[in-house]
Amino acid sequence: MGDQERTVLDFYGISTPYPVEWPAEKNRGEDSDEEADTKKKLNRRKSRYQALERVSTRASIVPGSENSGSGKSNLVQRDEPDPLGTTDSVVRTLKQMGLPLQDDLKLRNRFLLSSTTFSPALFLSQMHATADTQSLLYGLDTLSRSIDQKSASLKVLVESNFERFVRAKATIDNVYKEMKFRGAEPTPPRARAHSRHASRNSFRSSSGGMGLTSPLSPAPDPRKKNALVKESEYGVMGIKNPLLEVSAKAEDLWGPALGGREKEEKLKTTVSSIESYKEFVEASAAISDSIKRKDHETLVEEYNKARKFADETKKLAQQLGAGKPTDEQLYQILIAARMWHDVDEQIQAFKRDVWKRLISLNNISRSDLAPGQDQHMELISLLLELGVDDNPIWVWLLSRYDYLKGKIVSTAERSKLEIEVLRRRLGNADKPSPAVTANHMRSLERHSVERVKMPSFDSGDIVELWEKMVAFLTNMLSTQGIIGEVVEFWQTVQGFIEGKIQRGLPGGFNGESRKHHQLSEQVTSDLQKGTVELVDMIREHILMFFAGPPPEDLSALISPLPLTPRSPGANMSGSMTPTALRAFNLDPNNMPPMSPKRNEAWEKFAFWPPWSNSISAVHYLSKMLVLVGSGASDMATIAPVGRGDPQEVERLKTLVGIARERCVVALCAAWNRDAENIKYVEDWNRSPDRRDVTKMPVSFSSFEGRLLAGMQKILYVSEAMSKPGAGDIVLPPPPKLLQMVRSQYVTTLYKALSGMVENAERSVKKTDDAWTTDIDGVVAATGPVNGRASTVGGGTVNVGDRHVRMLLTLSNLQCLRSEVVPSLNTQFENAFSVKLTDETKTIRDVLGQIDAQLFQSYTRPSVEGLRKIIRSGVTAPGWVPPAGEKPREAKPYVYEVLLSLVLVHSQVSTTASSLTSQVLSYLLEQTSRELLEAFRARPKYTLEALMQATLDIEFVAQSLERYTTEQAGKLQTQIYAELDSRTDNDARARLQAELPEMRNVLKRLRNASKSEFACFKKPKKAAGGSSGPVPGSLSRVDTGGSVASQ
Repeated sequence: MGDQERTVLDFYGISTPYPVEWPAEKNRGEDSDEEADTKKKLNRRKSRYQALERVSTRASIVPGSENSGSGKSNLVQRDEPDPLGTTDSVVRTLKQMGLPLQDDLKLRNRFLLSSTTFSPALFLSQMHATADTQSLLYGLDTLSRSIDQKSASLKVLVESNFERFVRAKATIDNVYKEMKFRGAEPTPPRARAHSRHASRNSFRSSSGGMGLTSPLSPAPDPRKKNALVKESEYGVMGIKNPLLEVSAKAEDLWGPALGGREKEEKLKTTVSSIESYKEFVEASAAISDSIKRKDHETLVEEYNKARKFADETKKLAQQLGAGKPTDEQLYQILIAARMWHDVDEQIQAFKRDVWKRLISLNNISRSDLAPGQDQHMELISLLLELGVDDNPIWVWLLSRYDYLKGKIVSTAERSKLEIEVLRRRLGNADKPSPAVTANHMRSLERHSVERVKMPSFDSGDIVELWEKMVAFLTNMLSTQGIIGEVVEFWQTVQGFIEGKIQRGLPGGFNGESRKHHQLSEQVTSDLQKGTVELVDMIREHILMFFAGPPPEDLSALISPLPLTPRSPGANMSGSMTPTALRAFNLDPNNMPPMSPKRNEAWEKFAFWPPWSNSISAVHYLSKMLVLVGSGASDMATIAPVGRGDPQEVERLKTLVGIARERCVVALCAAWNRDAENIKYVEDWNRSPDRRDVTKMPVSFSSFEGRLLAGMQKILYVSEAMSKPGAGDIVLPPPPKLLQMVRSQYVTTLYKALSGMVENAERSVKKTDDAWTTDIDGVVAATGPVNGRASTVGGGTVNVGDRHVRMLLTLSNLQCLRSEVVPSLNTQFENAFSVKLTDETKTIRDVLGQIDAQLFQSYTRPSVEGLRKIIRSGVTAPGWVPPAGEKPREAKPYVYEVLLSLVLVHSQVSTTASSLTSQVLSYLLEQTSRELLEAFRARPKYTLEALMQATLDIEFVAQSLERYTTEQAGKLQTQIYAELDSRTDNDARARLQAELPEMRNVLKRLRNASKSEFACFKKPKKAAGGSSGPVPGSLSRVDTGGSVASQ
């Protein structure tokens, strides 16, 4: 026997782990304490402390105690050491001797010294049967020492607590006196004579029955009435008589009701019947409790039991027919009828509640449900378990279809109307000023540099409307929106059609609900048609949003249709209650009117915010087209749409195509308008990277680059191509759209460049700069207070000087022609996979024409001034030296020409240094042409005139040698040819002899004027550098040689 088994036997006080009957002493165990108390009361000694005595035994205190057959209590212990000191375990030693003490607790207790049933004789005869005298004497000594030790410890305990014993004795006496005499001192007995007192006592005792008392006798003490003494029956005498009276009245009242053997028999029969059908009688209460606790498993179990019992009773009634049932059968029929009435009433109400919950599940947001929780499946399973006539699967799918249908209509109509309200507010507002438009365009450059996370390329109201449109399409077409719910709906329908989902559904009572597991062909066809109808509704609403005109009737927004409990809008935040109207800032009594007709392109687009620029439009339209492409691809993955009628797929393709085309058309119109207004972006502040240009090239590059990148996303909807099957729905853009974008790209370049030239060529008034008044204060708003100078990057720009603006514009055009436009062309070709062969040539020609036009406008005043100086100087009467006098100086007009060029050089080099070579080379050519024309005006040249002309020509040519071009060299050659044709041979021969001296004169003149014309000197080459033209600069003329070398 193991320790665990022995522990069990000790705990329950049994001798075997497999008893066959209940031990007799256990029957007396509950009453043993009362019997012991009774014996104690009868046998205890009569002490004056008997009222305080309390019967207690060790067995009642120590757990595991039991009573012996004689009624004596003992403590059952598992084991203990030998009191004679031979071993530390009596039980183990006896077990080794073959005495099974573990199986017999009573026998074991007789060998344990701590037990009250210990038998010394039996202990010695069995435990020490083989012990000799010496070992017994040794054991006696051991036992004596242990007794002495315990006696000594007890003596010490008494001595150390003697004072406590004395105080306890006094306390007990006081308590006893208080309880017995109610706190009064007992009256001492009086001494009395034997004869008289005896007779007096006898007389009183004999007359006591007559109730006569002497008036002189003392009255009974009322304090002893409740005293704990025998005379007052220990305190219960006062309530004994009332209890007897109550008992008698109860007997009189309930005696007849409880009497009667016949009634008793009937009650016994009823109770026995109820007991036999107890679980069915309690079925109604159990079902009600299960419904309250939402314990559906117990509910179904109890309901099935009730149905089974009702069916059995119904069969019994059918078998009896017209026969008389027995009492038991009659009780069964009555109980079944009553039970089934209550149960069926509760179940039918519960079914109605479950039906409502199943249908109302559609109004619960998916975000409110726990992940992986399918409440509709739980409710469907519950209905199938309880048994229903209608198919819960079909009812739920139908309610889901109705919910999605209503949600599509309400969401689409409500959103489009709210969008139209915002459109009208924007349309009725004033047109943004050019300064505001320029600021938004200029912000594109700031955002590209600062990398702002959420750039605002338009006004707050316009951006808000764009965001609302994107939110509308997101709610309709994203996987987290309605299209995601439609796809999920079809997946559920498909699972039910294929029988995958209902595999785990219950069959109901006796398989009655299995008929609902399979959907009929008609139901399957209706579900497929319903799914296609939902897709068509979404497609039509999106198509009308992009292709249709803006809605005109806003009454539906103010007076919505009444919402039924099953209407999806009943629980949607989109319903326009007065509170919602106030939140939407819409006054029902002051509706926004239609936008006035201004012949703007956006007036016919419902998806375009009025006055929106192309930068914000291309940003949001690309997002919207991605949603359209992704949504159309998701709709095509639905089997009845993708593998059904081919026309459905074609309609989805048409949706994407029309939405894309409308977006491109609207965006091109805005692109064209912004290209016309981009001239207002010019603030005449130098670029921080290149001081010879303003910020305009960077702004223009950012503007066009952003438009091209966004247009590429719109045309190809590239971000939606990751969807499965997107390539079959989102087709490549048609050539018509590509050609439209190509043409618009070239047109915007031309308009933007023309606007730059217009900025530069505006006339300037002396008293008030016409620039600051004609352009709505753009320059004044972005430049300094006086509207004259702009200091950026360490340089000062006189924005009031028309020539300065022209030079900066020419420098900008040079940057655009050499860097920006080629880069944009490459971006266009890479984005749209086309070659801009013809367009590149057209753009190059346009740039050349605009540059030549502006260059001519800038240089024309200088050329006219040079013409006047040269013509007046050459044709002056004193130009020809006197006869016989050799010229030693260049004529004053030559210095005047060079000084004019010095001023031009100063203006160009400080404004746009990259244009210095081009401008001065061109002016040198024009100077040479004017000299040619002036020298042609004289019919004949003498030697002195020939020498003077040569000196003037060479002084100009050598001073401007750095800017000499091939064309200038040809003109100088023509000048010498004209001079040669107008002189004789003698002058020619003498001129050759004078050339060395003339060279010395020129050298002297050059040295004398070195400081005045030092700006024309060719700078020294820096280490590893070059002094040639700026890379990528316009080359109007080629560099040629000088006539001086001839």
